[in-house]
Amino acid sequence: MIKYERSSGLTDKPTHYCPGCTHGILHKLVAEVLDELGVLDHTVGVASVGCSVFSYEYFNCDMQQAAHGRACAVATGIKRSLPDNIVFTYQGDGDLASIGIAETIHAANRGENFTVIYANNTTYGMTGGQMAPTTLLGQKTTTSQDGRIKSLHGVPIKMAEILSQVEGATYVERVMLTDVGNIRKAKKAIKKAFTYQIEGKGFSLIEVLSTCPVNWKMKPIDALNRIKEEMVPIFPLGVFKDVISHD
Repeated sequence: MIKYERSSGLTDKPTHYCPGCTHGILHKLVAEVLDELGVLDHTVGVASVGCSVFSYEYFNCDMQQAAHGRACAVATGIKRSLPDNIVFTYQGDGDLASIGIAETIHAANRGENFTVIYANNTTYGMTGGQMAPTTLLGQKTTTSQDGRIKSLHGVPIKMAEILSQVEGATYVERVMLTDVGNIRKAKKAIKKAFTYQIEGKGFSLIEVLSTCPVNWKMKPIDALNRIKEEMVPIFPLGVFKDVISHD
């Protein structure tokens, strides 16, 4: 009989995330990977500003809180000071693709040897559902009540595509958490990213298409369907860069 056991990579802290939010699944995958790789005792995670600001309460490893958008800059300092440690950032789209976009691109360009876990849910979840850099055209938010309009707001930022063009990035993949099959694919991608870091192969980013049922004003099942029906056509899944596989 298969018995479910909580990963030792997670603490016993009860979740604060909203029902139907996929941050919990993503936390579980990252924790399982760190445990399976046997690196929990020398891993440092960097929490960002946003719904995942309290991620430092859930991961059973050393954690550091960064100011808004500065997670990659903080991770750079930690990794350079403690090169034998495994370092990762955990960021949402408001943190990484808005105020933190410069830190992210320059960390990738320098080929910093750490891993970025990037949850894209097309909204600023923590602060009430404002328009994010990734908000879809036509999507209504508290700051785009008529929907995002291309001529006024531009188009959704595609970070996986952008970072795949940066020479210093090693591995960039986009996944989603809508069903068991895709959750398994997401875990495989996360594990590969951390393995590359262990092997000293450089900067990697896993973009995870995620839900925000409360700010999308949807039931959880409808939010999962929205990822497949509305987000994937704009943010297609797949490996955007893997320099190792092309050697």
